[in-house]
Amino acid sequence: QVQLVESGGGLVQAGGSLRLSCAASGRTFSRYTGAWFRQAPGKEREFVAAITLDGAGTYYTDSVKGRFTISKDNAKNTLYLRMNSLKPEDTAVYYCAANAAGFYGGRPTNFKAWGQGTQVTVSS
Repeated sequence: QVQLVESGGGLVQAGGSLRLSCAASGRTFSRYTGAWFRQAPGKEREFVAAITLDGAGTYYTDSVKGRFTISKDNAKNTLYLRMNSLKPEDTAVYYCAANAAGFYGGRPTNFKAWGQGTQVTVSS
């Protein structure tokens, strides 16, 4: 089973940028579909973005399209989420997730491995 550790969260003003990282250990990330989810206080965990095993396919929820970019570096065993033009409504705990299969949609139950989360706060 792969172990995931996120980093890169923090406090940023609206319009700013952050890059989240998710380091994998135990198994190489090239064998996994990687994804980012987020959960705001009082809300359910929601899908943000995913990238396929080979990195050729990327998927985004509508609210982040054009602002966020998911990528992975298999040599470094790391998944990234570049977030630009951040908005206060992007404030949440962001979680990295992985699944040893293809991408079958953004339901949290489709992903078996999870990181501990990193807080992103966007001030207005």
